[in-house]
Amino acid sequence: MARKVWGVDSANPVDQELYDCVKNTFGIPKYWGRYLTERPNVSSGLTKEEIDFLRSRGIKILPIYNVITEAVGYEEARIAARNAVFHARRLGLPKSIVLFANIEHFFQVDAAWVRGWVETLIPSGYRSGFYHDPVKGAFSQAYCQAVQQNNEVAVQAILWSAEPETGVTSERKAPRYNPATPNCKANVWLWQYGRDSQKCPIGTNLADDRVLNYSH
Repeated sequence: MARKVWGVDSANPVDQELYDCVKNTFGIPKYWGRYLTERPNVSSGLTKEEIDFLRSRGIKILPIYNVITEAVGYEEARIAARNAVFHARRLGLPKSIVLFANIEHFFQVDAAWVRGWVETLIPSGYRSGFYHDPVKGAFSQAYCQAVQQNNEVAVQAILWSAEPETGVTSERKAPRYNPATPNCKANVWLWQYGRDSQKCPIGTNLADDRVLNYSH
């Protein structure tokens, strides 16, 4: 059985103040999910300074690409994946780590997009991932169709499930690992079980420790 490790994610950049808030309120995360790029009024983009800050404290980084408003069409997925690779390289993030596509439950999603993201990332050296809601919205169905079309999707993709949401906790009080999953073969290695903490602007997560091999 793989060990489960605790971590956080945030739309805000990680500085001393946010790090101290998380450390003193919840515990020291093993990894931190952060957005690769700036989106006005949504998220600030990861910077090299932030990467150095986190790594100097022994915290791994999970990059999330969120310049996506719908996940429809193979060619659109190729463009998104190439953009994600461009930003990962710009920040000096090494190959072999996972790049998560941020698929919100209200997005339109089709199998062609899921396949396009995975198939475009394979030759880039980066591993494909999806932050998704397996219960609400169209992701699960699209993902399982993509797996039927190309089994590499099930082999390559690392899934980060946003359900069920059981509430933000400290590391010590984290629930047993039990994410919702699509109804087909899937590497559901991450679970965001708590969102929008009132104490620090973060979500809390549990992960299969294999994820750490694909983080920076």
